[in-house]
Amino acid sequence: MKRASVILLIFLVAMICGAAAQTAEWQQIKVPPLPAFHPQEPKRVELPNGMVIFLQEDHELPLIDGIARIRGGVRSEPANKVGLVEIYSEVWRTGGTKTQTGDQLDDYLEIRAAKVESGSNVDSTTLSWSSLKTDFDDVFKVFAELLREPEFREDKVDLAQREAFDAISRRNDDVGGIAVRESTKLAYGAQNPYARVPEYATVAAVTRQDLIDWHHAHVHPNNIILGIAGDFDSSQMEAKLRQAFGNWPKGPAFKPPEIEFHPAKPGYYLIPKEDVNQSSIRMVELGTTRRNPDYYAIEVFNEAFGGSFSSRLFRNIRTKLGLAYSVGGGIGTAFDHPGILRLSIGTKSQSTVESIQAMYQQVDDLAKQPITQPEIQQAKDSILNSFVFNFDTPEKVLRERMAYEFYGYPPDFLEKYRAGIEKVQIADVARIPPKYLHKDQLAILVVGNTSEFDKPLASLGPVTKVDITIPPPPGAEQGKPGSQQ
Repeated sequence: MKRASVILLIFLVAMICGAAAQTAEWQQIKVPPLPAFHPQEPKRVELPNGMVIFLQEDHELPLIDGIARIRGGVRSEPANKVGLVEIYSEVWRTGGTKTQTGDQLDDYLEIRAAKVESGSNVDSTTLSWSSLKTDFDDVFKVFAELLREPEFREDKVDLAQREAFDAISRRNDDVGGIAVRESTKLAYGAQNPYARVPEYATVAAVTRQDLIDWHHAHVHPNNIILGIAGDFDSSQMEAKLRQAFGNWPKGPAFKPPEIEFHPAKPGYYLIPKEDVNQSSIRMVELGTTRRNPDYYAIEVFNEAFGGSFSSRLFRNIRTKLGLAYSVGGGIGTAFDHPGILRLSIGTKSQSTVESIQAMYQQVDDLAKQPITQPEIQQAKDSILNSFVFNFDTPEKVLRERMAYEFYGYPPDFLEKYRAGIEKVQIADVARIPPKYLHKDQLAILVVGNTSEFDKPLASLGPVTKVDITIPPPPGAEQGKPGSQQ
């Protein structure tokens, strides 16, 4: 019996030693450098009227897709009509053209397995199409007519407003949605165009004439970047586009809005929500832009500190301490305005205050235990190894190239990104936390059931309650449906 035990022990030791040897051998494998990154560049054409066109040939499938991005979005709408651009972007398509209603366009496109869609975001509106190569002429005709002669029919305006009212009535149902919305207000200021939200009164104030006026004010060729990807010949496509849009008169130059940022004072902000058993925590302050020389170091820091399953925040707060089911964040960077530095925690109600303290500890530890070289290397490898999948099709490259044109970035910004990440050193990352992450400047928002907190939030400092009551529709009494939290 003893002899059998000895044999088993020897066997186990041999296996462990073998596994260790294999591990050592694996670690000694030399990983070759990534191949050069040279994405397929689209052809850039600028018409005399100022319209910029990008043509990206892709003959893999017999499809042609296109999108027009027009300067002017949500951040440009008047404060008393917040929701105007969202309604505009919906009715642009559903309202149809002067010759066909939106419903008729639905039938026309459906039998061709095609689509034409409109949309909006904070700084632009879009009109796009997707079609088979054989149906391109028919579908492009619809696109061009919608671009230049939309009708904005009154019944579709009414429908869009009712849909907006419904969205307003439900906006306090989801804890995560509340946390994102209200923390954005804390970071930028409640009345900042990047943080404003539609209300019943602002949506009700929008008229059909407002949509017509917006279209006439913004949709001009010198305000448009048009990108097309698919199975076509660039020379022939350019000729068609010049014929379709070459005689379109240039409009007035677009003037970006001047936006001021008024972040909330650092401190604790609370939104009680008694019908949940978890807390959604957001710590925010202003971030920076991608023009910042520190951009690449910030990217690496974000990945190492709070951007992945292998990040410090995930390893320590979620895995080691078991305090959060979700945790992460970093220093936000946007193209043409400050992003938001946002650290987020999702935790059970009973560990709310402990989780905040754990996040504080992780921020403090950055001074005593800076991001290490292995962490930096892992972060860089993660970024670079996943980087190509963001631009692995000609259409993805086209969209990115259009963004650089829209925001005035150099055409080779995409190629520079990889080189910038590769050049980041440990000293570059070390200077990021003291320069951008300031614990005493954070506004901390907690959405949760206060009766179940491990400690009162006030044990950390003075607390400001945030009122998320939805203002009632014009003419309605406070407390009627639609005004509740």
